[in-house]
Amino acid sequence: MSVSQTEMPWRQHFLVLTFPFQGHIAPAVRLARRLLAAAPDALVTFSTTETAHARMFPAKQPDGGAAAAAAADDKDGGRLEFIPFSDGTEAGYGRSGDPNAFNTYMASFHGAGPRSVAAIADALAARGRPVTCVVYTLLLPWAAAVARDRGVPSALYWIQPAAVFSIYHHYFHSHVGAVVAEHRHDPSFVVEFPGLPPQTIGDLPSFLTDSTDPSDMLYSAYITIRDLIDTLDGEGPKATVLVNTCQEMEVGALAAMGAYDVLPLGPVLPSGDESGIFKPEDDAEYMEWLDAKPANSVVYVSFGSLASMGREQLDELLLGLEESGRPYLCVIRKDVKVALAEEEAEMHRRVKNGVVVEWCDQVQVLSHAAVGCFVTHCGWNSTLESVASGVPMVCVPRMSDQRMNAQLVVREWRVGVRAQVDGGGVLRAAEVRRCVDEVMGNSEAAAELRQMAGKWKGIVAEATGKGGSSDQNLMAFVDGAKILGCRLVTV
Repeated sequence: MSVSQTEMPWRQHFLVLTFPFQGHIAPAVRLARRLLAAAPDALVTFSTTETAHARMFPAKQPDGGAAAAAAADDKDGGRLEFIPFSDGTEAGYGRSGDPNAFNTYMASFHGAGPRSVAAIADALAARGRPVTCVVYTLLLPWAAAVARDRGVPSALYWIQPAAVFSIYHHYFHSHVGAVVAEHRHDPSFVVEFPGLPPQTIGDLPSFLTDSTDPSDMLYSAYITIRDLIDTLDGEGPKATVLVNTCQEMEVGALAAMGAYDVLPLGPVLPSGDESGIFKPEDDAEYMEWLDAKPANSVVYVSFGSLASMGREQLDELLLGLEESGRPYLCVIRKDVKVALAEEEAEMHRRVKNGVVVEWCDQVQVLSHAAVGCFVTHCGWNSTLESVASGVPMVCVPRMSDQRMNAQLVVREWRVGVRAQVDGGGVLRAAEVRRCVDEVMGNSEAAAELRQMAGKWKGIVAEATGKGGSSDQNLMAFVDGAKILGCRLVTV
């Protein structure tokens, strides 16, 4: 049954969809809250998979039931609702010894996801809350078709840098893709992309160099990104791409993103309490510890929500931090401790000059005056949070977009240094110590890093503040979506 806007009160309603990883959920939740703030009368429904939703809201799950329940955010007067969709599995994706586990999961995700999201959209319409715009992150190309089938506009929310999007776009649209494919095993080979400085193969997104073979364990990620670019090309007259960056940070890359309607509206940072699948420990202890430290004296270390860590790497990391002679706050996730059979008592025995936590409020930590350096895997969320906080970085990238993110940190913005791992991929203690000294020492180079970090902090604050470039782009998107939505007959 079709209901026109004359038959029921029309209201903007954004459906925000994301992949069930913390690095995707965090920026998507943040954007959902930004949309609420930008459009005070709008509704937002946030949706990720049932398993991830259950981890976000463990207290709201039905007793004895496996299905995830809907959750509402009372702080926003009921305008923000969390409703999970099915990925076709009972337990979601988990680490496995099966090298094809991720590809198998993605097949289920792409099969069940569209059907489940379509059912959610139809149910919302039946409740009198019809969706007027779908916003989706980078591993859900099918979301655009769900929106299109219901006569609703959609927008891709690109949660990596514009530089990475530009590389993917030109890889799949020009001869440079064949060049990269031919030399993908030669990390020192140099290639050129529009809008970017020359790049070595070894610094390109890893899905283009390590995952293009059907036998690779992450091959489905490569295929999904290819399908995403194809999806955007099929949208008319122009696909809308929201980018979690700001104009000032990536001028050349944004100009080279292809024939899309590109709106940089980041960095999209937390606006208060936010939901996620990792819960910080009680912050009283580590924040009190930080409060007692001098300004710019603490090394903060976190390698994100996905990176695994072997015994050798953990030993070298802790040794290097201790040998640096500086106080440190180090995140070592619970699953890493369990995998290494790391006993808490043994951990505390080795940690003399620092504090180890399983998870923390990263933005709160980076914003603390005591923190003077961030040793990071260079996930895009972590990178943006560090830049926005004015904290210089030691970059230890591993996969996906992280190598390109490190390039931006070191070469473009000059707010960090790149750590070198050995032939086995291990960051040695001596390298930890060298890089921390290079960032936090008394040299002119260290002083310049700190100066540049302060400069970029100011640029980001201006871009995201009232009337800044990102704020204007967000308002333009909201207003444009409103104009389009008003013309639609909603199912």
